[in-house]
Amino acid sequence: MNSKAIRAGSIRRGLRGTLVGAAVAAALLAATACQPSAGDDNGAAPGATSAGPSSGSASASPSTSKSAEPSGDAGTGSGSGSGGATGDSGETGGGNGTKYEDCKVTDLDTGVELQDAAGETPRHFMLTVTNGTRTPCVLNEAPMVRLGAGNSAPIVETLGKPDTEPLVVEGGGKAYTGLYVFGNDEGGEAQYDQAKRFTATLVAGEGTELGGTLVFELPDGLDSVSYDNAARVNGWAGTEGLAMRPINQL
Repeated sequence: MNSKAIRAGSIRRGLRGTLVGAAVAAALLAATACQPSAGDDNGAAPGATSAGPSSGSASASPSTSKSAEPSGDAGTGSGSGSGGATGDSGETGGGNGTKYEDCKVTDLDTGVELQDAAGETPRHFMLTVTNGTRTPCVLNEAPMVRLGAGNSAPIVETLGKPDTEPLVVEGGGKAYTGLYVFGNDEGGEAQYDQAKRFTATLVAGEGTELGGTLVFELPDGLDSVSYDNAARVNGWAGTEGLAMRPINQL
C-alpha cells in the first residue's frame, strides 16, 4: 500500500472519530438541558410556594406560611371559655357589699312599740321588721319614713348620719329603728298634724329608693298621734338598745 492510501485512511478515521465525539457531546448537552436545575421543585421557580403536595425528593423541606400556624389563642371568639367568667360575685345588683340581696318589703313583717309611759304624749316609737324568709337579706342606712298619707308626704329627717355598713338580717331575724314624732311642748287647744300610721320605703345598697312600701300600724289604744317638724328617725340596728338609745335622748 502506498503512502497516499495510508494517509487517506488515517484522515477518514480521524474524521469519523471527530464526528462520533461531536455526536456524544451533543447528546450530553441535550440530556443536561432536559433535567431541572438545582433547588427546582417540579420546575417551579426557587422560593415559590406550591399549592399542592410536593413530588420532589424526600430530602426537600416544605415551605410553611407563618399565617397558617395555630395562633394558640383558642379562647377568643364568641364562645365563653371555662373558668373565664369575671365579676364580683360577692356583691348584689344593689351594691350593698355583701353576698346577700337587699330585703324586699314583701318579705318583711312590721311591728310598732310605743316607748313612752301611759299618760305621756306619744313621741318615741320603736319600729321592728322581721325577715319572713329563711334567707338572710340586707337593710341599708335608714328607712325613708313618712308620717303623712301618700308618697308626696315629707320624709322624716334622719337622726345624725346613719351607719353606712349594711345590716344583715338573718332568716326569721329582726331589725330595729327608733322614731321620734313630736317635739312641741305646748298644750292647750293647738292643732297639729295627725298620723294614723307610719309608712317607710327601703333604701338600696347604692342609696336609691327601692320599690314597695312598709306599713307600720299604730299600737293598740292609739288611733292617731301628733307629729311636727321635730320628727327624726334612726338608722337600722340589730338590737333594740342601739335603735332606741339616741332617739330616747330627744
